[in-house]
Amino acid sequence: MTERVDDHLPLAPAVFHVLLALADGEKHGYAVIKEVARRTDGKVRIHTGTLYTIVKRFLSDGLIVESATRPDPALDDERRRYYRLTDRGRAVAVAEADRLSETLTQARAKLALKRA
Repeated sequence: MTERVDDHLPLAPAVFHVLLALADGEKHGYAVIKEVARRTDGKVRIHTGTLYTIVKRFLSDGLIVESATRPDPALDDERRRYYRLTDRGRAVAVAEADRLSETLTQARAKLALKRA
């Protein structure tokens, strides 16, 4: 039986943020950690151990792949591993964004929240 995209949902916030960090191109682990912290104004912080647990699971689930392309060795540390989203990983991220959007719509309606 083929696993459906929705089988991955809902995603924990840190997991979703890792997918978002990779949505605009490949990055190494430290760059993912820094982007998440920057994009969330430090509200979401991913520690190295957490990141690599997520990466291991994403690799296993086919949501990301390790990139075969490397930057110029003079500009990079050869120990770094670069990761990129697969089409499946992008589909999971989109499905989670849609799920969160629907949840927010319901919360606004239920709580009579003004639209931001």
